[in-house]
Amino acid sequence: MELTLFDRRITIDFREILQRFGLLLVFFLLCAVLAVLSDRFLTISNLVNVLRQSAINGIIAIGMTYVILTGGIDLSVGSVLALSTVITASLLQSDVPVPLAFVAGLAVGGVLGLVNGVIITKLHIPPFITTLGMLVIARGLALTYTQGRSITGLPQVFRFIGTGFIGPIPMPIILLAATFLIAVLILNRTRIGQYIYAIGNNPVAARFAGIPVDRYVTLVYALSGVLAALAGMILIGRLGSAQPTAGEAYEFDAIAAVVADPLSDRRAEHLSGARAARVSAGLHRLAGTVRAGAGAPRPVRP
Repeated sequence: MELTLFDRRITIDFREILQRFGLLLVFFLLCAVLAVLSDRFLTISNLVNVLRQSAINGIIAIGMTYVILTGGIDLSVGSVLALSTVITASLLQSDVPVPLAFVAGLAVGGVLGLVNGVIITKLHIPPFITTLGMLVIARGLALTYTQGRSITGLPQVFRFIGTGFIGPIPMPIILLAATFLIAVLILNRTRIGQYIYAIGNNPVAARFAGIPVDRYVTLVYALSGVLAALAGMILIGRLGSAQPTAGEAYEFDAIAAVVADPLSDRRAEHLSGARAARVSAGLHRLAGTVRAGAGAPRPVRP
């Protein structure tokens, strides 16, 4: 379609518009439908609740964005979340100081991600196979460590990360926003971000250009593990307990969030992945929230 504006001919490609913004259009359409179905949907408290529930998947999806930008995939994030949280909860039950237990949980996630990266880069095993194996191993370790039982009785100070507020804003939303902003800045404003894009575009050319490809791929998987562990800290903070079965199928939510790219411009990929993380994770929660507001039963999922 062509328009003339101020003696200039402008071509509008509706197919390109749909490709770039189709997800956002569907999102707004779904919001409009749900607003008609429930008069409680567009209330501030409900929207904050949706965003708070989406924070866990959103943080995992931000880590997955880094992994997918390098041309890889991480299927182990849900199991990494489970193992890191049961270890953190066990330390808290043993009266380990909250900051130390929190850091230990993040370290577990980082180490598991580091192992993924080393196997992928040094043993040259495909990311799909490597992280699938880690999915099974980490889940098995979590079940063995807890003997299949939940760990309860977490201190209230620790639970602040999942249930607390700073002003009117819930802590999970603050952590999601902070993670999102840091991720965007790293990808858009630092040399690390440039290297990640270069590796994803052509790892062979990146290696010839002097980029330490193995180091940065390993770093990306370690980061994915840390963010999965951080999401787990929020989860057990909300629930007040750690379960070895937590995080099942979270990897699918994260992957779907990242690949559902609302923008096609390659230079905007660093934003689109994180934006898709927020939008798609929110989509998963909207229908359940409306059903709950209407009094209908819904699947139990944190």
